Amino acid sequence: MGKVIAIANQKGGVGKTTTTINLAASLAALEFQTLIVDADPQANSTSGLGYNPKEIENSIYECMVEGVRPHDAIIQTEFPNLDLLPSHIDLVGAEIEMINLQNREDKMKNALDSIRDEYDFVIIDCSPSLGLITINSLTAADSVIIPVQCEYFALEGLGKLLNTIKIIQSRLNTRLSIEGILLTMYDLRVRLSNQVVGEVTTHFQQMVFSTIIPRNIRLSESPSFGVPALAQDADSKGAVSYLNLAREILIKNGMMPQEA
Repeated sequence: MGKVIAIANQKGGVGKTTTTINLAASLAALEFQTLIVDADPQANSTSGLGYNPKEIENSIYECMVEGVRPHDAIIQTEFPNLDLLPSHIDLVGAEIEMINLQNREDKMKNALDSIRDEYDFVIIDCSPSLGLITINSLTAADSVIIPVQCEYFALEGLGKLLNTIKIIQSRLNTRLSIEGILLTMYDLRVRLSNQVVGEVTTHFQQMVFSTIIPRNIRLSESPSFGVPALAQDADSKGAVSYLNLAREILIKNGMMPQEA
């Protein structure tokens, strides 16, 4: 049964979608069957892989609210081993439509349970909020990666997210763990970036991934081409960093031997 990892932080602009697309593409390039679940109404993971959300017939919304089978919504992308369960703007209304449903926090888990044994990894791109869709994502997940940008307000709101994770662990999903905190948008030339790395590492120690994601033009521009950075420029610092993150996760989960 595949491992489900949510990429979550209620702050916008921290690199959730960039991490979702490029981590998933890296796992796929390492020959692990990988599914991206776009659980953000902005549908950036969907458009970032070259699909127009307005042309999507079935999405995670239909799977959660209308009971559509995930098999009828999943798209096989042009990249080997990488599939997409897309999103569209209707997901905005899902929280209102689900509010009176029984077990409303389990809708995504129920949808993904029917397909997770077909994948090695399922990566969920969460919306920038702590609403019902994100709670669904965390309830469906085995672990969570928290992207934190190397900028001034890096730790702002992180305590609230960690508290939400604790509540979900105690009430909805006892198996949920923190896969790691991922430092993103690192700029070696900026003193503040180094200060943030030191502060986050001091606070959270072993929870922080060794891999740090740099600011990189390929990571910024590849969504406009509808491809991961790995497909645009495999030698770019951004692509190499996400490949290193994928290997770090695989080693941590005993799916790849520790490198000498």
